[in-house]
Amino acid sequence: MLPSRSPKLNGGVERAYRTHTEELYEVTDSFFELNEPRAELLEWETIYNTFRLHQASGYMTPLQFLDQKRKADVSLII
Repeated sequence: MLPSRSPKLNGGVERAYRTHTEELYEVTDSFFELNEPRAELLEWETIYNTFRLHQASGYMTPLQFLDQKRKADVSLII
């Protein structure tokens, strides 16, 4: 198990955690019940994966990046 907040050991996860904190948790009301955040989390997940551009993937959304990789893999098979 890695210690929390250790970007040198777990940089990808720490960066994702920061993004979620800054763009979701800090701009929404506090959650007191476990059921409350589900709808907001699902909406955020959709935005994060289909609309939000990511620098690490060449300013594509994760969905666009995945589609591009799938097309490249199919062209290698053919």
